[in-house]
Amino acid sequence: MLNKWEGIILRSMPYGESNKIVTLYTREAGKLTAMARGAKKPASRLAAITQPFTHGSFLIQKGRGMGTLEQGEPIDSMRHIREDLEATAYASYVVELIDRLTEDGERSEGIYGLLHEALHAINEQYDPEAIALFVEWKMLPVAGIHPVLHQCANCGATEGEFAFSFKEIGFLCHRCFHIDRYIIRISPTQLKLIRTFYTVPINRVGNLTLKKTTKQFMKKLVRTIYDEQVGIRLKSRSFLDQLESTPELLPRREKTEEQGE
Repeated sequence: MLNKWEGIILRSMPYGESNKIVTLYTREAGKLTAMARGAKKPASRLAAITQPFTHGSFLIQKGRGMGTLEQGEPIDSMRHIREDLEATAYASYVVELIDRLTEDGERSEGIYGLLHEALHAINEQYDPEAIALFVEWKMLPVAGIHPVLHQCANCGATEGEFAFSFKEIGFLCHRCFHIDRYIIRISPTQLKLIRTFYTVPINRVGNLTLKKTTKQFMKKLVRTIYDEQVGIRLKSRSFLDQLESTPELLPRREKTEEQGE
């Protein structure tokens, strides 16, 4: 059966002398893998369309096993992501995280929409680190983790001082701090940001600019959850850690007004 699907290339790997095996996340059919015959050849009409991060319209012959990518038309080649090292690094992290947490054939418009919004925001030069944080928080339910962020995870209170508990995977109010001796105290601003990252769509946030310390705090929270509860290790995360330890590799950015604590 020949299908025309809109999708984004998650990864592309060589196969044989001239072929590629590509993994896409499509709007209509979810994640799938397809053979792109001859795509390694520079003159192939499939060479450009099979590059990672490419958003396009794909014609795929689907059978019982792996499909075959017959042709494709680019919608957006994500040029900035390809040309900017920091954008490439965070986009790679986004697509690897989504790839690792999803199964072939499972369709989710929510996941496709998140991937689409995240990559386009990075390509439009929004803060790639903040965009990756949005994806990390929003993919927690896909990983089977449902943090309690709308009330106290123990008593259900919605008013008072709150802290974050890795034991309860959510907020604890000041009346319940004794439940977890290792709580992380948070300010009202941090509480609001956590809820924003978890619940608000990327395209509704605008160009949110956060202080580096705020992003580091948010990153520590969500990655501790992934490390302790999910247990996945991503190659792209190691590269991001290297970039953070050697910031001189990145181009200097113009300073903008920052939000957060």
